[in-house]
Amino acid sequence: MTARAVEPKEGSITQNMIGQSPSMQRIFRLIGKIAPTESPVLITGESGTGKEMIAASIHLQSRRAHRPFVAVNSSAIPETLFESELFGHVRGSFTGATSDRIGLMEQADRGTIFFDEVAEMPLSVQVKLLRALQNGEIRRVGAKESMRVDVRVIAATNRDVKKALQEGSFREDLYYRLNVFHIELPPLRERREDIPLLASYFREKYARELGKRVLRFSERAEMLLVRYDWPGNVRELENAVERGVTLAEGREITPGDLPPAVREPRQPLLDRGGSFPYSEAMTLAQIEAEHIRRVLAHNAGNTTKAAKSLGISRSTLWRKIKEYGL
Repeated sequence: MTARAVEPKEGSITQNMIGQSPSMQRIFRLIGKIAPTESPVLITGESGTGKEMIAASIHLQSRRAHRPFVAVNSSAIPETLFESELFGHVRGSFTGATSDRIGLMEQADRGTIFFDEVAEMPLSVQVKLLRALQNGEIRRVGAKESMRVDVRVIAATNRDVKKALQEGSFREDLYYRLNVFHIELPPLRERREDIPLLASYFREKYARELGKRVLRFSERAEMLLVRYDWPGNVRELENAVERGVTLAEGREITPGDLPPAVREPRQPLLDRGGSFPYSEAMTLAQIEAEHIRRVLAHNAGNTTKAAKSLGISRSTLWRKIKEYGL
């Protein structure tokens, strides 16, 4: 499906967000400030970081929470059908238009419309969307009269926006129209402290769905989750935990229940210059502290290079150095 409209159920309104890392806490505070407004929001970040979840959270904390939230996959709609999908059409307006049809903008009236991968939208459609946002009016394909719509717009992209603007694939005027507030989601590898929390949430979710009493991760399995880089971000983590719950034979998820990529990650730094002093008795915090110490030593104390090797931000590295007394 390229789009879906969600009518919130009674009592279902929640922040719908998980994260204890400083970067996510800052984002949550920002959402709390911008959600009650009517301003457009642009969300950027790698695939799988949870951009639609953030968009839904903004909607659910807004005055439009009991109105539709319509999500549009901008990259999945053929250019020839985009205008009809977005604005609707009247019967007989083109071959195959056998009846009137309302578009996604009209479905979202008085609610929120979320354009995922907005930078993939054809330029011809970007022009018409900009006009609709400026005027607050849409016109169905083949119709003679325009109609007013009241929608809050949230957009997202995983592309380098500056590069898309330079290449001319993303209109500058539309970008500035959408970018009143900007939220950049960090990749999961830069907020590893959130991994156990997210993994626990997904474990409970899929244990409930599958009717299994899977109560925890083994210490080794949790360590593997924390040290893996998660190129697919939160989406990949969720898939891994779903697999783990499905395969678990007892009450805990073990390393053998996790995907091979998670069980056997490449660790060039740990394989170099002696064995890693790991034992089953060590806590995750002790393992993380020792790994950070070794990476810092390998990079001669250069925190910028060490942070890059660890896949975290420099500020996160400094916080961990202080936390572990390194």
